[in-house]
Amino acid sequence: MFMEILTDFLSSTGFGLGNYGHYVMLAISFILLYLAIAKGFEPLLLTPIAFGMLLANLPGANLMKEPVIQIIQDPLTGELVSKTKEYGGLLYYLYQGVKLGIYPPLIFLGVGAMTDFGPLIANPKSVLLGAAAQFGIFATFIGAILLGFTGPEAASIGIIGGADGPTALYLTAKLAPHLLGPIAVAAYSYMALVPIIQPPIMKALTTKEERMVVMEQLRPVSRKEKVIFPIMVTVVVSFILPSAAPLVGMLMLGNLFRETLVTDRLSKTAQNEMVNIVTIFLGTTVGATASAENFFNIQTVSIIALGLVAFSIGTAAGVLLGKIMYKTSGGKVNPLIGSAGVSAVPMAARVSQKVGQEANPRNFLLMHAMGPNVAGVIGSAIAAGMLLMFFG
Repeated sequence: MFMEILTDFLSSTGFGLGNYGHYVMLAISFILLYLAIAKGFEPLLLTPIAFGMLLANLPGANLMKEPVIQIIQDPLTGELVSKTKEYGGLLYYLYQGVKLGIYPPLIFLGVGAMTDFGPLIANPKSVLLGAAAQFGIFATFIGAILLGFTGPEAASIGIIGGADGPTALYLTAKLAPHLLGPIAVAAYSYMALVPIIQPPIMKALTTKEERMVVMEQLRPVSRKEKVIFPIMVTVVVSFILPSAAPLVGMLMLGNLFRETLVTDRLSKTAQNEMVNIVTIFLGTTVGATASAENFFNIQTVSIIALGLVAFSIGTAAGVLLGKIMYKTSGGKVNPLIGSAGVSAVPMAARVSQKVGQEANPRNFLLMHAMGPNVAGVIGSAIAAGMLLMFFG
């Protein structure tokens, strides 16, 4: 009798319910937590993602379990009505903010409030570098099509190349929601691993002489320019690509809060409390999509591999255009700033600064790299709008 009770108890615990896949995914979550906490790889982003992955793979916890809906006949009216027989898990309900496309525009609102578009306004040529870095999106889109993915699926995979997690989530939720798990994990993991992935590509494509270039100081940008810029970008982009309005509009609204100097409370809320809360929900639920059941298949491996290709091509394209600008400017442009054209703000700009200072301690590329970096944010949102227009 005792052994029977003990056996029933053990079979109902995580030890009895778990399988090989759960343990592998838990090990991966531990590695990501180590990278975030011990190595400092974007801990604000990677910590909730890794812990969400851990929560989703705890056997029997069912934190991402969908609710059970029952269709019954109303005894009074005779109509068929739906009734919740079993409620879903906690993370399932928090995940609806991703699924319904609510969290990504809110993140863009916070990013806009934290971003200074001054370097882009001061050097409009930065737009070209931001545009070049989006080449990875369209190159990988073609590659995914050739591998047998549908148009909407290929578009969702390609957008990983923009290194913009919220944009990838927004587009995938609209076009290929069944791929949201692997695409979300790939997009956010590559964003967090920018300091590891980008430097080897940057160094391979540039000479030491090019990396040593010290760029001239940017011109001052007036407050009037900074206030007009987000309004004009919103109008122009939304008229050309209405499908990009949710992302671009929220990005520019956040920036307007920052630059007007009369909405300080709104700007601080968008930069701090709001974006921190949304990041917790977004990161944890994105990580929770990486369950063993969803992850161990060839399609997922292909998506993660294609995402890395997309990100690498985007970085390389930005650097190569930077080299062209270096030649045409007579050596005044450091090609390293081209790598910041991917929209991982401000991580990619920091990497440009770091690699530049390794070659020349007198190099201060951060503000120059911020131009392509913020252009990349706008560029990835526009690319998503284009793909949504064609396949939505």
